[in-house]
Amino acid sequence: MDTEDNGRRSFLKKAIFFLSGLIGAGLAVPSGIYFLSPIWKKTEEDWIELGPVGEIPKREPIKVDFVQRKKDGWVTVEGRSSAWVITADGQNFTVFDPHCTHLGCPYRWDASKKQFLCPCHNAAFGIDGEVLAGPPPRALDRFASKVVGGKLLIRPLSEKKEG
Repeated sequence: MDTEDNGRRSFLKKAIFFLSGLIGAGLAVPSGIYFLSPIWKKTEEDWIELGPVGEIPKREPIKVDFVQRKKDGWVTVEGRSSAWVITADGQNFTVFDPHCTHLGCPYRWDASKKQFLCPCHNAAFGIDGEVLAGPPPRALDRFASKVVGGKLLIRPLSEKKEG
């Protein structure tokens, strides 16, 4: 009878260990997938709406403010930003990052000089974003843009370029 009890005890021990492992794996695998899912998720490039194209004046740069949302895992962070928009024909748009390519200072449009001026180091850019004067190493950075359903959409730069 001792052999029969040992066989039964051994079987029950193995069955308990097997069922415990099965339950543990059943809880661990979905939990692990849940916590690691942001690693495998493809980042979607979000387009941000700036507004109707009919409201953007022709041949005169306009500064447009927008809210940019960034997802970081489960957290969504909102930040306010702006862009300079220019169009010659109301169909093709150029959208500039609002920061100087020298040190990242904000610049402004001077309508009398027809130039973007950065007050920090007397930088000047043409209406096409090219450097006219000062220390900036390159032209103004541009955002990708497209028109969908009569609205101008942009995709802001993900990283700032070094000058």
